[in-house]
Amino acid sequence: PMFRKSFSTPLVFEAAGKAQMVVPGAQWFVSYETETGNEIWRVDNGKGETVAPRPVCGAGLVYLSTGVFSGKPQLWAVRVDGQGDVTQTHVAWKLPSSVGFMASPLLVGRELYLLSDDGFATCLDALSGEILGKARAGGNYAASPVCAEGRIYCFSREGKTVVFRADRELAILAENQLDGPVFGSPAFANSAIYLRTDSHLYC
Repeated sequence: PMFRKSFSTPLVFEAAGKAQMVVPGAQWFVSYETETGNEIWRVDNGKGETVAPRPVCGAGLVYLSTGVFSGKPQLWAVRVDGQGDVTQTHVAWKLPSSVGFMASPLLVGRELYLLSDDGFATCLDALSGEILGKARAGGNYAASPVCAEGRIYCFSREGKTVVFRADRELAILAENQLDGPVFGSPAFANSAIYLRTDSHLYC
């Protein structure tokens, strides 16, 4: 029954001129043709279940969280040009630590940013998986980090926003406190942040 649970939002992307929809399911990551629903490829992630983070895609790779993987989530980078079961052939790299259970990864150019549940931000080389930098945001996190104007915004369950510079040094530029916890990922539009706590919607 545990392998029937997954809560992630599927991602539609284009590869070799054709649209694919990757679905991060429990035990399997599966990519489908958007027009027919036919399966293109799949990856067996073993003991992954209760997946929450949404995948991101870039540079011929899709980045997927395993959810709970023997108690700790992992991040897998999978090449998107496969056919059938590509578990042994198309997994480019895996990151076994520093991966949040709730927050989705953030891809900015060649760099991939992760936010752990307990407030550690990590910058990776998106092609190799090499860790380039780490920083401590403090607090606990469920909302996904967002990048705007060269800054990465992280929103804690305690209502605190920590702003990092979007590079491998992850220097903290600002900290802001609101009343009430933040669980949902904010929206950015028209030079504004729309942010919801348990009691208010802020702009």
